[in-house]
Amino acid sequence: MRQLLICCFLTLVLPPVAFAQVDFKAQISKRQLGINERLRVEFSMNKDGDNFVPPSFDGFRVVAGPSQSVSNVYVNGKRSFSKSYTYLLTPLKKGKNVIGQASIEIDGEVYKTTPVPVEITAAVEIPKNPNDPNYIASESLHLVASLSKSKVYINEPITVVYKLYFDSKVRPSDVNPIDMPEYNDFWSQDIPSRRTIEREMFKGKQYNYVAWQQTVLYPQRAGKLPIAPLSLDVQLEVPTNRRDFFGNQVYTQVSRTITAGKRTLTVLPFPDEGKPTNFNGAVGDFSFDVKTSKNALNASESLQATVEVKGKGNLKLFSLPEMATPSALERYDPEYSEQVNTTLSGMRGSIKNTYTLVPQFQGKYPIPPIAFSYFDPKAKTYKTLESAELVIDVLEGPKAATPTVNAPNAVTVAVPNVTGSFQFIAQQTSFKPIKQLPFFGSTLFFALLAFPIILLLLYFIIRSQTPDATAIARRHKARLVKKFLGKAKKNMSDASAFYVSLEAALHNYLKARLQIQTSDFSKEKMQTLLSDKGVEKDTIGLFVQVLTNCELARYAPSSRSSMEQDYETAVAAITQMDKQFKS
Repeated sequence: MRQLLICCFLTLVLPPVAFAQVDFKAQISKRQLGINERLRVEFSMNKDGDNFVPPSFDGFRVVAGPSQSVSNVYVNGKRSFSKSYTYLLTPLKKGKNVIGQASIEIDGEVYKTTPVPVEITAAVEIPKNPNDPNYIASESLHLVASLSKSKVYINEPITVVYKLYFDSKVRPSDVNPIDMPEYNDFWSQDIPSRRTIEREMFKGKQYNYVAWQQTVLYPQRAGKLPIAPLSLDVQLEVPTNRRDFFGNQVYTQVSRTITAGKRTLTVLPFPDEGKPTNFNGAVGDFSFDVKTSKNALNASESLQATVEVKGKGNLKLFSLPEMATPSALERYDPEYSEQVNTTLSGMRGSIKNTYTLVPQFQGKYPIPPIAFSYFDPKAKTYKTLESAELVIDVLEGPKAATPTVNAPNAVTVAVPNVTGSFQFIAQQTSFKPIKQLPFFGSTLFFALLAFPIILLLLYFIIRSQTPDATAIARRHKARLVKKFLGKAKKNMSDASAFYVSLEAALHNYLKARLQIQTSDFSKEKMQTLLSDKGVEKDTIGLFVQVLTNCELARYAPSSRSSMEQDYETAVAAITQMDKQFKS
């Protein structure tokens, strides 16, 4: 009876929460959503905990969160506690996906949520509510892939420009690529864009637009070739019907995933009619030249012979014709060089092979004409250019038999009659025997003995004159700033040019240190690579802050003080990052 009374007393006195079980769960706003919609994920618990670890959210992009909320309410003497972490996600691909397990530590125990399945479908139609920010964003933002041509020949260049159109009433605040196009069956090169805002008619209405990405493509086979779409995740500031205290319109953040759509290019094969036998895929408009550095020389001297193609076309995608030479001219493998500039209109410049020739015998040696064929897509015909015959006059040297000409693929060289060719070599010498002198006690002995002592003295002298680590660090910082940020500082008077130069400097620094290409660049990948290189989180934050300011500056005016502050932040970020990089 006494034990029963004690149990009843404890039940009445102790708070009910002491006996409450831990409830830690994951809740989502939808089980099924379109790829153009957002998903709200909430991780809630009924007891306070520490060391919350969210899932990796594979297949999603986190556009907001975590936002944390805590509720601690007493009603009629009873305590009700709840705590939650909320994320907003956008899906990256269609199909079945899973929100993984989150974990938290409560009273020394680790609790995990149950995985939640989600199905991602094709894009859904957003209800036409003119007051809905999502509807306004869908009607005000478009991504279009523009092709310079719809039908080309193999190896004829085309340009694809991805234009991001947005209405003047919305303001893009952040743009991140989701799916970068992979140009299968194309040779491609990205052309840097200043991404300045321009105006253009689109769908019968004036839009702002930015040329987000520009790429030159050279198709490598005939047929209907698909051009993969580009997908972007865009953060937009959309106006609402609310006003703030000062009467200004209030904007809300909306996330949109947009895709340019798939395009198809028709690639024509080369015509068979009139096709030269030596045609090797050159397409464009070219000139052809073969020349030598000298036409007369002595045996055993050398000269350079160059085979060069200049003009506009696929200069990096074909090989030059080989040079045939007489067997009496020793020919070395050619040295290839190119000066090619790739713009939106394609490649332009020159490529050449430089041969080193060394004549062995006296005489006149002809270099036969060389033919070069290419296809002109404008005239839709083949053209063949042929060089003039060159004659190499060897003035002095041993005489040889009648020379023969090597075929371009020849490996062996004919050996001529060399009777009497080596009579110029002296047969009598004036060599004298070397006297054997004792080593110990000689001048060389003492010199070698003193040499380490002299080196040691020089080491201490140089070390005493070497500047301290602080001075070295200052010079190193100055070199980095001059190398990557010098142009941005010069453009401080022009906000637009300053931020374009500053962003290019930061990208060039990352490309130099991380060995990545511009097409592979994203903030998430950059942060992962920098962390792997040992860069601290605060330093990465500084770097990301400056990049974000550069992007925002495209859409909002900037003051002199903000430019100076961003410049100093960039200097500090690069300097700290360079110290923290692992070798």
